[in-house]
This record gives sequence, structure tokens and C-alpha cells, in this order.
Amino acid sequence: RMVAAVLAGLSLLSLLTCGYLAWGSRRGGAGEASGNLLGEEPAAGARRSQPHIIFILADDQGFRDVGYHGSEIRTPTLDKLAAEGVKLENYYVQPMCTPSRSQLITGKYQIHTGLQHSIIRPTQPNCLPLDNVTLPQKLKEVGYSTHMVGKWHLGFYRRECMPTQRGFDSFFGSLLGSGDYYTHFKCDSPGICGYDLYENDNAAWDHDTGIYSTQMYTQKVQQILASHNPRKPIFLYIAYQAVHSPLQAPGRYFEHYRSINNINRRRYAAMLACLDEAINNVTLALRKYGYYENSIIIYSSDNGGQPMAGGSNWPLRGSKGTYWEGGIRAVGFVHSPLLKNKGSVCKELVHITDWFPTLITLAEGQIDEDIQLDGYDVWETISEGRRSPRVDILHNIDPIYTKAKNGSWAAGYGIWNTAIQSAIRVNHWKLLTGNPGYSDWVPPQAFSNAGPNRWHNERVSWSAGKTVWLFNITADPYERVDLSARHPEVVKQLLRRLSQFNKTAVPVRYPPKDPRSNPKLNGGVWGPWFKEDEKKKKSDKSKGANKQQKSKNKKKGN
Repeated sequence: RMVAAVLAGLSLLSLLTCGYLAWGSRRGGAGEASGNLLGEEPAAGARRSQPHIIFILADDQGFRDVGYHGSEIRTPTLDKLAAEGVKLENYYVQPMCTPSRSQLITGKYQIHTGLQHSIIRPTQPNCLPLDNVTLPQKLKEVGYSTHMVGKWHLGFYRRECMPTQRGFDSFFGSLLGSGDYYTHFKCDSPGICGYDLYENDNAAWDHDTGIYSTQMYTQKVQQILASHNPRKPIFLYIAYQAVHSPLQAPGRYFEHYRSINNINRRRYAAMLACLDEAINNVTLALRKYGYYENSIIIYSSDNGGQPMAGGSNWPLRGSKGTYWEGGIRAVGFVHSPLLKNKGSVCKELVHITDWFPTLITLAEGQIDEDIQLDGYDVWETISEGRRSPRVDILHNIDPIYTKAKNGSWAAGYGIWNTAIQSAIRVNHWKLLTGNPGYSDWVPPQAFSNAGPNRWHNERVSWSAGKTVWLFNITADPYERVDLSARHPEVVKQLLRRLSQFNKTAVPVRYPPKDPRSNPKLNGGVWGPWFKEDEKKKKSDKSKGANKQQKSKNKKKGN
């Protein structure tokens, strides 16, 4: 009887444990996964040596905004996947959308693609330079089917910049950096508004049915997985819009967060709850359709959270858009049956550029010798717990960002102009110069009131004219003790390293806006507006005009 009771108890516990895995399916939430509620692996899924690669990129998720970092926001799916995989707790991205995405897809620092300043704006004739080989292009070379669902934000002013021209077999999502989660409309400025939902190279008007984007993208992922043969390798890049502003979420996700007084934090929590459920349903679909056992799931935020929009990076300093740790240290983990050290924490240095060589190597692809990568293959670091091959990270050098008023070559020991915004990490040391951005620590109690309350924020009043900071990030991850005055030799070493990197930089690509980008001129849709034939016509006209002028000059001379 005792044995029977124990077995019954274990059976009940098993059902309770599995309950959440099936929860999204039963309730029909953020992308349903119907059928196999317990997520069992069908026999049809035969393992191949080339793994299925699923890269999930969240947008603006704060460092603290995951359950296993102590958040009040419940993220049971992320917590479970991370606990059974490898948590990346020394993992870095870039402080904004375009830079992180460009580095993921090329394996190169911003200074090597010309995208070192800000983001690509909707009206700019700019995109990820076409001479850069992309991750999906390399995976296609070795037989992968490549699909992207979600936010692109790497430029679209000409057709060649579109995702389907950069290595993806299919694309369903938005081209811009943000937009309404239901209507998919975006206004860049008064009167400059348009629709921004695409299927491959065309506006997806048929999908304009008012479905919340997190749920809509998840449904698309399920369709792709259902129609693909799991015996053939697939690369699925899911770049969710959540939890980027505008702060919108379906009503039922507010259920657990009505006690949060701060409206932005409450909405943000609901958005994250929906995202967590969506990822649960993606995982269920991987199991249901026979991919899971030979899959690698990578989860990452693209940058730190924005406190004014509900995000929290506590106890890190700073926010999205800054080079303090709160802007660039991200939530990240790898979940896969192929990991050797499951259930572990990786504290080795990992950067978003590392995914390019890591995933190509796992896919049995080749990295051309002439591609000058900034990323490293870190699979053994993650899977087996070995030391990282990476010892430094160039966070960025932005030569056209607002210069620090008191920066100078003298402050940089004649090695570097400290007026320039830059940041670099070498081993334990991190150096910042110029204007590194909003530098407050924003503790949880800052969200206790109905509106943003900066009285709770912690600030440091720097001495006037300061343009250099040095921190031992290993010992002081919260950047509370500036050591630049105490260790001038270390400062000089890092400034020299900055100078070396800067010698390899390409010119910044940040053109002025083009009036032809207005969606009113493109059927009300944001999309490619630059026509190659127009350029040729203009070129031909100018050549003709030059010829006419030359003949006139000759006649005058005669």
C-alpha cells in the first residue's frame, strides 16, 4: 500500500509538473499548439548531425526582468528552459536594436559595418551593407532552410536590403523598429505614417486582422514547423516585438499584475507574461513536430530595459541606449538536449557576435578566411564549461555621438580623445570615455508609484569635466567604484586598445532622411523606395548633360 501511495503521489506530481507545459495549448493563448498537450516527441523525428537552430530575440527586456533574476514578473517558461540548459551570466549585447541585430547576423562589431551610430531610421536610405555575408546565407550553403519571423530593423530602402535578399527563405514580420502591436501601423513623425507588416517582399494586408503581434508571430512559427520536414535542418530566427514600446498587451495577461501601481510597469509585466507563454508554445511545437531532440534553442534580449517604459535592469547601472552594464548586459541562455553540462551557469565572457561562428560551426559550415570576424566559437565554453576564447569586447566607438564638453587628448594621455563616446572591456576591466549616457541605478521601489519616480533612483555626482571611467567589472559588476585615478596604467592600456580598434573602423553610415521614403508615396506602406533604374537614369542624364556642355565648350573654343 505504501508503494502504491508513493507511486500515486509521483504520478500526481508529474501531472502538476507537466501542467504548465500544456497550459498555453489548453487556454489557446500566445499561439496555440494543439494536439499533443504533453509535448511528447513523435517517433518521426530522426536525429541528424546538423542541429535545428532556433534563435529567439526579445526586444528591450531588462536584465532583472526574468524570474531567475528575482523579478516579480512571472516567467515560468524562461525559468524552466534556462534551468535545464545553460544560463549565460556574463553575456553582452549592444545598447540598441539595430547594432545588436547587425552584430548577430554578421559576427562583426559596428565599427566594421559602418553602423556604429544610433539605429537605422525608417526614412534613412540605409541598411546593413550588402557586402556583408549573413548568418542565414552561410547556413543555406550547408542545406539549412532559413526562416525569419518578427522584427528586422536592418534597413529596407532598396529591395536588396530585405530579409529575403539577405539569406532568409521566408520572412513574416515588421521592417521598422517599433509599431502598434495590433494595427501594425507606425508614424515616424507627424504625417509620415504607414503600414508595417510583411510576408516575404509584400505587405501582408491579409493578416491585418487585429491579432496581437506576439501571438501572431507564434502562430506563424507553428505553421513553419508543421510544414517543414524535421529530417532536414532548419534555422528559425524569431525576433519578437515584445517588450518594446508601445506598451500593449491583451487584457487577460494583466490578471496577476493589478497590484503594480506603476502603469508602465504593469503593462510591461503583461507583455512579458504573454511573451513567456508564446515561447512555451514554440517549445511545444518543436516537440510536437519532431524537432526538439536535435535542436538548439538560444534566447537573448537585444539590449537592456528602458525604465521609463517599464523595464528594470536592477542592480545594474544605466539603461537601454547607454554603455553602462544596464544597457549592454543581457538576459541569455541556451537550452538543448545536445548540451553536455545541462543545468549549469556559464560565467565566461560571451558576446552577441559569437553566435555567428558558433552556429556556423555547429551546422558544419565553413567560415571563409577573408571574412574578418569579431566573434568566437563559444560552443565548448557553453556546452562543456571550458574557458572562453574571448578576452575582450569592443562595446563601441561612436565618432559622431554628442561629444563630451570637457573631453580632450590630454585627458586621454595623448592616446585617445576622451570627448568621443566609446566603451571597451578587456578581461576584468571596463573603460568608458565621452558621454556614456543615463547613469542612474533604478531600484524596484522606483516603480512603486503610479508614475515614474526618480526620487528613488541612486545617482553619483561626478566631478566636473569627467570623461574617463574605469571599473573592475568582475569585482564591481554594478559600476559603483571608479578606479581610473587609482590605476592610470590600466587606463592607458585600454585606451591603446581602443586606438588599435579604431584604426580598423570603416566610415559611419548615417545618411539624412529621404523624402521619397514617405509611405504615402508607396501605397501607404513602409517599404523599399530606392529604385536602381532611377539612379541609372539620373546618371545617364548627368552624363548626357556633361557631353552637351563639353560640345558647347568646344564650339565656344572654336
